[in-house]
Amino acid sequence: MGIEGMQTRAEEIFKECTLCPRECRADRAAGKVGRCHVGAVVRVARAALHMWEEPCISGTEGSGAVFFSGCSLGCIYCQNREISGGKSGLDISVTRLAEIFLELQAQKANNINLVTAGHYVPQVVQALTMAKDSGLGIPIVYNSSGYEKVETLRMLEGLVDIYLPDFKYISSKLAEQYSGASDYPEIAKAGIQEMVRQQPEPRFDERGRMTKGVVVRHLLLPGHVREAKSVVEYLYTMYRKQIYISMMNQYTPGAGVENDPLLYRRVTKREYERLLDFAGEIGITQGFYQEGDTAEESFIPAFDCQGVAKR
Repeated sequence: MGIEGMQTRAEEIFKECTLCPRECRADRAAGKVGRCHVGAVVRVARAALHMWEEPCISGTEGSGAVFFSGCSLGCIYCQNREISGGKSGLDISVTRLAEIFLELQAQKANNINLVTAGHYVPQVVQALTMAKDSGLGIPIVYNSSGYEKVETLRMLEGLVDIYLPDFKYISSKLAEQYSGASDYPEIAKAGIQEMVRQQPEPRFDERGRMTKGVVVRHLLLPGHVREAKSVVEYLYTMYRKQIYISMMNQYTPGAGVENDPLLYRRVTKREYERLLDFAGEIGITQGFYQEGDTAEESFIPAFDCQGVAKR
């Protein structure tokens, strides 16, 4: 399908949007705001080299991270709440998005890292196609909350090289409590299965940088070690050597969780050690863990629209 055909398809999709599992059917093409908090015009809050991903993603040069505004999941403890509500960022064209990809490649980025782009998939497909036609050759990373429809993920087949989803919950009750999405576990399971279908074998270059594959993340929440163990056990039992599992301790409490009996504090060293010990006991060897005090405000990038506007 050519670019014009992609544009027509995008316009049709956004007239009654069902891109994400919320299926709110907002007429985003007419400027209505969906459950993702944004309309149909792409809004980006930052496009710059990013050093804080897994080592195989960031490498030494950095990942070319493009942070999209808006989010359809809406976790109460969101680490990127400054942009997830859709208010921060600059509106840009699909052509400009393609230019950003090429500019990040020129800055020696290891890859293009699409951060929370699910509500803009039709435009991302257009922009990636345009950029690849103009010489974009580095891997494409799809960095996601894990709350993705299989049908939407299939639109990305052949364009995305590395999937980097979260698997936040295996408990429907917890998913409803913290994200208002009791269907999250089943949606995430189906989505990850589709990602692995598209990229069934992890591959790396001579420098240890991932070029193909799936890395599934789980952010350990304070007081929820049992949930975390269930998540990593499911992933390992289901996929074994087909994926890498990234276990994170960087949870940072912010506004809105002060009164929660668990979320008001950071993860303790002992909680994280219990998760890592369990992962080792069940045989996980293809994984990543974090060292030191990652739960710092400085760990969250400045969403200052760096790299978004055309120079």
